[in-house]
Amino acid sequence: MIERSLMSCAVLQQTQDHLHIALSVPHKALSSAVLNGGSTMVSHIVNLRVPSTYSFAEAPAVSLEKYAAAQGWHGACVGMMTAASMRSMRVAVETVQGVTIAVLVTAGLSNARRVGEHAEYRQMSAQVEEVGTINIIVLSSAGLSDAAMVEALIIVTEAKSAALQDAGITSSISKQIATGTGTDSVAMICADAPATVHYCGKHVLFGEILGGMVMRTVAASIASSIMLMQ
Repeated sequence: MIERSLMSCAVLQQTQDHLHIALSVPHKALSSAVLNGGSTMVSHIVNLRVPSTYSFAEAPAVSLEKYAAAQGWHGACVGMMTAASMRSMRVAVETVQGVTIAVLVTAGLSNARRVGEHAEYRQMSAQVEEVGTINIIVLSSAGLSDAAMVEALIIVTEAKSAALQDAGITSSISKQIATGTGTDSVAMICADAPATVHYCGKHVLFGEILGGMVMRTVAASIASSIMLMQ
């Protein structure tokens, strides 16, 4: 297991099966994660690797809850799944004007897609039991307003799409430039403190730093994933 500090209150642990971030105090989270997605308070974040042929004998959230319990992680956990190798993980940490941002990415490209393409599941209420491919976790030492948290997810998504465009990754359906994969997940985590960041768009420094970090880290993870496939 590899262990390193991301910031004063966050420690990363990486094994061949998962990446796990332990937070010394609960943080605010907004995510599309399988386990505890949406808006919540969180003490742990996990990105769990499962085989690409993984068979869902139970709900993915239940599997993640059992995994967290088996690891002895106490407190609320935001959990993602991926078929991508943990060797594709890339991490970036920057501190600007006293604010630390950490970005963690694992990337697989097996189901690259372009937004708006024909979907396999044809019911609006379909339950999709598939594992994530490009998973992105962002941590901020500064408190963000609710609006800034949402805006941060937009910036992260745009940065991911830009990295895919720069890498020339194409959709398996249309053969046009992909904007993501069919099973991506993203989590934005910030300190549970009075908001000091109220805006996170492309006109403000926080958005600039975050967007650049995500774009570079996704690009590095994509490059690693391509090498692993060769």
